[in-house]
Amino acid sequence: MDEIVVPTSAAAEVALRMADKTGAIKYRPGDPDFEMVKDLSGPQKAGLEKIRGILKATGGTGVQECLDRAVFDLLEYIPVFPVEDEGKWTDRNGVVLPDAYLMKKGSTTKDLAYRIHTDIGDSFLFALDGRSKRRLGEKHELKAGDVIKIVSTK
Repeated sequence: MDEIVVPTSAAAEVALRMADKTGAIKYRPGDPDFEMVKDLSGPQKAGLEKIRGILKATGGTGVQECLDRAVFDLLEYIPVFPVEDEGKWTDRNGVVLPDAYLMKKGSTTKDLAYRIHTDIGDSFLFALDGRSKRRLGEKHELKAGDVIKIVSTK
């Protein structure tokens, strides 16, 4: 197995998240840069500019990339989105893509049904693919980013 090395700065990530929380900047974890929103003091600007230098040199703080590589590459999970309305990709309240389940690569639609609830897995009939609208059997292998409606007798 190849070694995976991701340069990280947890201190920079914490500082950016705190500044975002206060509304001083706009930042999303994993982004390679941020936007200053409020007028800041000289020392605050200087500190954020130092962090910006780290981001430019390494492409980000590395924290989100480290987490992504651990979950998706090393542990081999894929994100799957179960929905109740496969046409609109929503739950019963109209929330679009309300949940993301992390499933092991090789998981099936029936595995997803059991992950949602044992009763749904026990009464599984079939699944519907939200993209293609195709009907899927219980042994259909899930792919990263699948949007799936589980149909059961429950």
